[in-house]
This record gives sequence, C-alpha cells and structure tokens, in this order.
Amino acid sequence: MSVRPSRSVVNATRSTWGALALDADATPETIEARLQRIGELGAVWPFVLFAQLLAPFAVGLIAHYFGRDDLIGLAVLRGGVIAAASLAALAQLKLKFARFWPTHVQIRTLTLCSGALGVGLLSLLPLVAGFPVGEYHLAGFIAVFAGVTITAVAIHPLRAATLAFAAALAGMVLLHTGLGLPTAIAFLALASLAISTVRLARNDVERNRLDEAENSSGRLAAQLVREVEDHGDGWFWQTDRYGQITYLSAKVGREFARLGVEPVGGRLNDIFRMDTEAGDTERTLSFHLSSRTSFSDYSVCPTADEDSERWWSISGRPMIDELGRFQGFVGSGRDLTEKRRSEAEITRLALFDGLTGLANRQRMRASLDKTLAPQSGHAITSLFLLDLDRFKAVNDTLGHQMGDALLKQVGQRLQRAVGEAGLVGRLGGDEFKVVLPGEGNRDRLSELARAVIGSLSQPYFIEGSSITIGCSIGIAISPEDGNDSETLIRNADLALYEAKGDGRGVHRFFRGELLAGAQSKKQLEDDLRHALVGNQFYVAYQPVVSTQGEQIVGYEALIRWDHPTRGAISPAEFIPIAEECGMIETIGEWVLRTACREAAGWPNHVRVAVNVSPIQFANPALPAIVTSALANSGLAPHRLELEITEGVFVNETASSEQMFKSLKGIGVRLALDDFGTGYSSLGYLKKAPFDKIKIDQSFVRGAAVPGNRNAAIIKAIVTLANTLYMETTAEGVELQDEVELIRELGCSHIQGYVYGKPARSEEVVRQLQAAGGHATPLGYKASRSPRSTMLRSAILDLGIAKGEVRIRNISSTGALIDGIEFPVDPSGVDVQIELLEGQMFPATVRWAKHGRAGLEFAQNFNLERLNAPVPVSKIRKAS
Repeated sequence: MSVRPSRSVVNATRSTWGALALDADATPETIEARLQRIGELGAVWPFVLFAQLLAPFAVGLIAHYFGRDDLIGLAVLRGGVIAAASLAALAQLKLKFARFWPTHVQIRTLTLCSGALGVGLLSLLPLVAGFPVGEYHLAGFIAVFAGVTITAVAIHPLRAATLAFAAALAGMVLLHTGLGLPTAIAFLALASLAISTVRLARNDVERNRLDEAENSSGRLAAQLVREVEDHGDGWFWQTDRYGQITYLSAKVGREFARLGVEPVGGRLNDIFRMDTEAGDTERTLSFHLSSRTSFSDYSVCPTADEDSERWWSISGRPMIDELGRFQGFVGSGRDLTEKRRSEAEITRLALFDGLTGLANRQRMRASLDKTLAPQSGHAITSLFLLDLDRFKAVNDTLGHQMGDALLKQVGQRLQRAVGEAGLVGRLGGDEFKVVLPGEGNRDRLSELARAVIGSLSQPYFIEGSSITIGCSIGIAISPEDGNDSETLIRNADLALYEAKGDGRGVHRFFRGELLAGAQSKKQLEDDLRHALVGNQFYVAYQPVVSTQGEQIVGYEALIRWDHPTRGAISPAEFIPIAEECGMIETIGEWVLRTACREAAGWPNHVRVAVNVSPIQFANPALPAIVTSALANSGLAPHRLELEITEGVFVNETASSEQMFKSLKGIGVRLALDDFGTGYSSLGYLKKAPFDKIKIDQSFVRGAAVPGNRNAAIIKAIVTLANTLYMETTAEGVELQDEVELIRELGCSHIQGYVYGKPARSEEVVRQLQAAGGHATPLGYKASRSPRSTMLRSAILDLGIAKGEVRIRNISSTGALIDGIEFPVDPSGVDVQIELLEGQMFPATVRWAKHGRAGLEFAQNFNLERLNAPVPVSKIRKAS
C-alpha cells in the first residue's frame, strides 16, 4: 500500500525549491532577479578561479619541496577536478549561448559545479596533513582555506550553490574521518547553514514579491497622475538635485510655451516668481531648495510675465533615497487664478485691525518675515512686544465698550510715539507689536521704549472718565536674538514676561538666561505631572511649640519633592509652577489626605496644620474634600488646622464668606498665614473666623538684634490677636535668644529651625515619645549682625608684630580673618586691624583655629564706609 505525502509537505517542498531558484515556474520579475545574481557571480568568478587553482598549485609545490612525489600526483589530479569544475562554471557565466538557458537550468548547473569544487578543495586537506608541521604546512593550509573561503563568499548570492558547496565539504569530512566527532560537527554546521540559507532564500522571494507589488503600484500611480493632469486642475513637477526641472505637466508647460520659455531644464526658482506679500509664503523658494526643506501652498506666477494674472499654488518636498542621499524635489500645484481674483479684496481688508486701524497679527507677521528675509537689506531688526497693565480692570469695571474706546486711543498714542521708525500693529486684546527695521542700538531702543511707556501711561479721558493704565515692553533684536520671526517673537515674549514680573511699567531686553529659565520651567512642569504617580512627593512636619512649657502642640505639614535625578526641589520653586499649570488642587488634596492619615496616629492633643492655596480656597468643593479626608483618616476635626494666606481676600466675594462658614461648620481650625506680608487689611480679621495668626518670619529675623524694630511690630500683632481671642505663632525662629524674646512679647506658639527641621511622620512619632513631647532649643544661642562676604587684604597689628591678613567676612561688630597662625591661644588678646586704608581700628581676638581667627570690634563699625573706592594695591586675589 503506497503512502502519498500530505499536501502541506508537497507545498513546503515546492516553496523551498522555488526559494532556492531551482524551479522552472518563475515570474518575469523573479527571472530578472535571478539573472542579476548570476551576473554578480560572473563578475567575480575569474578572481575566484585564481584562488581555487592557487590551492592545488601551492600544495603540489610544497610536496615537491619535501620530495613527496606521491602527493604531487594527488595534488595534480585533484587540481584537475577543481579546474574542470571552475572552468565549466566560468564558461557558463561568460559564453553568450549559455545566457539564453532558462535561469533554473543555469543555477542547477552552477550548483553542481559548486558541489564539485567543494569536493576538490577539501580533498586537498589530507595532502596538507602529510607535510611536516611548520611554515610550509601552514602555507598549504592557508592556500586551501583561502580557496574554500573565497568560493563560499562568491557563490553566496546563489543559495542552492551555497548549500551544495557546504554539503560537499561535509561529505568530504565524512569520507576522510568516518563517523565521529569531526563528522558530527560538520553536519551540525551544515544543518545550521541549510536552515539559514533557506530562510534567506525565502526572504529573497518575499522581497521580490514586494518589489513586484511596488512596481504594479507605481504603474497605477502613473496612470492616476495622467488622469489628474488631463482632466483635473492639478499638475505635477520634479527637479533634480541641482534644482533644475526634469518634469512639468503639459498643461503648465503650454503656459510657458506661450511666453516663449522652455521650463524643462531651467531652475525652479528662475521660472517661477513667488508672491512675497502672501501670508502663506513664509520662506523663499531659494531657501527651501538650498535647505532641502518641504514647503506647502506657495503662490507663484511665471517670472517671464511681470504683469501676469496667472497664479498657481505649489507644494514640494525633498526626495531622499534609501541611502539617505538627496535626489531633488517632487511636488504638485493647482490653479489659483480665479480664487485670487475673488479673494483679493477680502485679503486686503483682512490685513488691518478693525478696531484700531493698525496692522493686524497677520500683516505684522508677514512684515516681520519680509524684514528678516536676507534680501530685505536690513541686517538688524528689533521687535517690541507690548502688554497693557491694568487694562482688564477697565473692562471689568467700566465695560467692554469703554475698553474698546481706550484701545483706540492707545493705538493712536503708540503710532505717534513710534512715528516713522517702525510698523505698529495690534495682535489682539491688549497686546501690541512694533517692528523696527534697521534699528539695533540698545540705548536708542531703551529711549524709545521709555517714551512709549510714558506716553501710554498718561491719563486717558473717555466719556467724562479719567483712566490710567500702564505698559510693559519686551524687546528682542535680530540677528543676535533670532534670525526668524518665530524665534524673535518667542524671545521678545520672554523679555515681556520678565518686564511684567519686575513690577510692570518697564522694558526688558531678551537675555539667553531667560530662554534657559523658560526651558527649565517647562521641564519642571513636565516632571511635576509625573511626580504624584511616581511617588516622588512626601510630607515633612515641622513642630509647633507652645511658649509656655515648650511642649509640642502641633506640626505644620510641608510638601517635599525628591526628584529622581535632580534631588530635593524646593517648594518655592515648584509650587508657583503647580499653581500656573493647574496642578495645585490635586497636589493640595494629596497633602491634605496624607497629613490627616499620618496625624491620626499621633497623640490626641497634637494638631496638624495644612496649607490651602487661594486656588484651592476658591473651589466650592473644598469643604467636601476636607470632610472626606477627615472621615477616611479618622482624624478629629479640631485637630486639623487649615492655613490660609491673605491672597484669598484679593477677590473677596460673598462666596469667600460662605467658604469660611462651611469650613468652620466642619469643626476645623483656621489660621491666617504670613500675616503682614500680603494685602494686609484689618477689615477681614473681623469677618473671617480665624483661630490663629501666624507672624511671618521676615518680622522674626533680626528681632533680637539691638535697634531692630521688628520686636515692636510683633508686639503690636500679638496685642491685636489677643484682643480678637486668637492665638499667635511666630514663624522662622532659628536662634535661642529669639525664643526668649518671642515668649516675652506674648506669642503663644513658636515654629522654626530652633526646634528642628521638618521631618517625616516616623520621626514625628519618635519626637513625641521622647521626653514626653517636650522640645529643646537647638542651634546658635545669640543673634549676630548681618555679615557680608568679601576678600580684602588688611594689616593686623599685634603690638609686638605686624602682618598682612585677609578679611573673609565682616559685620558691624566683628570680622573673620585668615592667613595668620598664633603660637598659643590668643583668645582675649587686643589687636588693631586696618579696615580702611591708613586707619587702624581696635578689636579683640575671640578665637583662632587652623589659620583663621574671629575678631570682635571695640566699637560698631559702619559697613557703608567700605563702599568707598579701594586702591588697587589693597585688593588681592585668593591664591
């Protein structure tokens, strides 16, 4: 009973046979690919023949040298086999009649020749083994190995020939060594090569199939192009790498023929003239051709016809081959003539602002592009970006009709101030732009900017009302601040942003660090969006200590960011960014819930304070969020204290009063944070039900220094708070003498580094367990006068000797010096030091160590006297 192979086995066999190019059923594309590979082999075979014949010749020569006549005869015989097989392959590759054979016949013949070559070349190795080990033995092996290697590399394009050659080599190993380890290794290698070669062959077939599909697709595309060219309004063009037109649709070619111009062979930017005033042509054709960048919908007309009414819109892109080499441009076009005629009037009207009559955004952009273009003749161009200060208040209080009337007068004043120096335009809203061609002198630009600000800041009289606004200006200068309009506008905007941040009513020039700062800020904003999900935030708690008994009664929850690459980032740096990008509510809610959850495990008498930003406070959902955080954590409401800054009262409305009532209804405590630094109004203290006032650290620092008035301010705030039955907390206390002063002034609580830096919740638990929650002051015991760092030479007189020292820092009461070594402890020794040239001042040495010493002046020294010019001879560099 015969068993037929399954259909899948037969199909797999046929597929492999076809992949190895041994089948007769081949498409024209496949035949062409096979002929190309055979041609590659024919180009190198004469050199391969030389390497193959070199092997038996070298073996015979070495055998003759050693007098091995028996090996000479074998070398000649096996060399004959090699020569016959190789010459047969060469004849087929080079003779004309063989080229007409079917490709599968040619490949089969070459496959047989490759197998014979494998047998012949490897049969030489036993002869080489008969030579004495040494230089000649190695030379014979190299000759045979070179022949094998070069043959294998040459026949690589023919997959079947490669397999036949490798099979012959493996068979020869079996023949000479028998069954054993060498034969096993040889046939394992043959199996690996066979699998790899078959896969490569199948890849060849798939690549040929894709090429065939691509060619078919190309023919279809060409047919569609002809259809569009003959019956549509579109047309196509192509250039070579030098910008010369190699193809142009016939319909456009006829237009140029009418003008007596032959477009094919000419340069694209020579036969087409751009409409440089059109808003859609941001660059010149020459720019794109030279920079090899794409362009789209550029309006052009024939260069030969100056008054031409024929216009086209063209687009193009660079052609890059598979090796990344530029090959030219290819593009399309469409007729714009009728469209331009119908839109001409609309385009003209669209270039001016309807309210002020100034140039609008589109015209300003086109004008700036034209001014910055190399052919404009303006090597330097300056750009003003203006933003009106306090204009929104006019719209909000007097109405948009009054705001429009104000903008008209602003446009008139701005036009008069700039005059003929540049083009003035309105971008929209209260934003204006001025383009100043040919002007780059910073002094003249500053003078013009001050004149513009002064003019726009004068009072306006509209419908019986006197209105006063201001103006901020950002300035960028081309080319140093940018060669293109986009870069120049961006940099002027950064300068405007700085001007508004510096108090408004001023002008600022662009500086490189502004861009770096903006980029850093953008990067920080991007990182901030991943910080919450990346678990990069944590909450640290700073103790709040009662001045009576120094017991820890609460902690303020402070968010900290441990960035994975930048390390710790200050809240002062990322909180404003969070407020700008709208993440502050999400972050604030996370801090609130985290603080409530962790504080729930503290003793019941210890409170936790959480900051609430004005943005959070304005959210009607805040009471629900607070209630949810308390419920989920189990924290009692009276243990949660919400710290609110004075910024919530900027836009005080009925909703603010309702928010206070809702929060107090929950049972939480409210504290007024940073009192005295914001919009300080005593009126809201009687409206808002605060439980505590937090005195800002700016009033605490230096309060213990004699002559400082901060202590009196603190006393006044404490008296006010006591009258309103509110607690007071002094923030930022760092020195132990400040603790005693704050206690004497009547503050109920102290917060600051003097009782420890903010710590995680685990450390808080340890603090509360240690010493029964009692806090111990740390750090410096006494306040010092502010010190100024410097590097200044001075003469020190010890009484028995004089020498030069360096002053490292100085205050009104003493100085730190270095450059002197004392043989014994000099503490308490009176000296004199030259603080000013030729003037000695008495002082006392308080300590000395490692070449440095601290001096205390006999009388307070006025540091302003150091601002006088110092002779060059008295200024030294640190070594």
